[in-house]
Amino acid sequence: MRKKIIAANWKMYKTPAEATAFMQAFVPAVKGHTRDEIVICPPFVDIPAVVDAAKGTTVKVGGQNVYWEKDGAFTGEVSATMLLGAGSEYALVGHSERRQYFGDTDDTVNRRLEVALEAGLNVILCVGEVIEEREAGLTEDVLRRQCNRAFRGIGTKKAAKMSIAYEPVWAIGTGKTATPEIAEEAHLVIRGEAEAMFGKEFAEQLRILYGGSVKPDNATSLMSQPDIDGALVGGASLKADSFATIVKY
Repeated sequence: MRKKIIAANWKMYKTPAEATAFMQAFVPAVKGHTRDEIVICPPFVDIPAVVDAAKGTTVKVGGQNVYWEKDGAFTGEVSATMLLGAGSEYALVGHSERRQYFGDTDDTVNRRLEVALEAGLNVILCVGEVIEEREAGLTEDVLRRQCNRAFRGIGTKKAAKMSIAYEPVWAIGTGKTATPEIAEEAHLVIRGEAEAMFGKEFAEQLRILYGGSVKPDNATSLMSQPDIDGALVGGASLKADSFATIVKY
């Protein structure tokens, strides 16, 4: 059985003080929960506060992005070693907002993924189609392309620390959610690409999350699908009670 990951992506919300307040409410609400792996990805400036509040719990912390150089004159960027040094165990790579607003491409996603895995981070690789691609019947082509290019040059051993989040862009922050059946179909495509690249045994162990307007009222139906191995939660993860309800779906 693949242990599900329930991950929060706070995006550009919460000051360190607000992050601490969230954790003070959230941690008691999920105390003793071991069925799923819980990951919170706050803004970079909040990582120390969340790491501190998560001490002694099963809650893990991740960065929302990672740069592909170890260090250098790259103003505004954060490296894998910096994330690890701050206490992060996870990193998101290739989120649709990074692709849409900040110029990430399939090639730069590959570079970020490779460096993050090399450094020892657990990586949640994000893939997914925009509404125009879905309406044109291109969803499978897009997912195959994004996976193939992201996987390029990455060996099976390093890839063992990788999970994938399918996030249909048309469902992020829109209130629209892929039906469990639509999500399941996309996850099967992704698992097939992983099998083609890394082998059947790897693909069977790969955790594939769904992300796209996951809420307390749809979490159970989504998580009941055999190929959905967790959730990457955006807006609904900003309130402690809401995210705790999703964790305990």
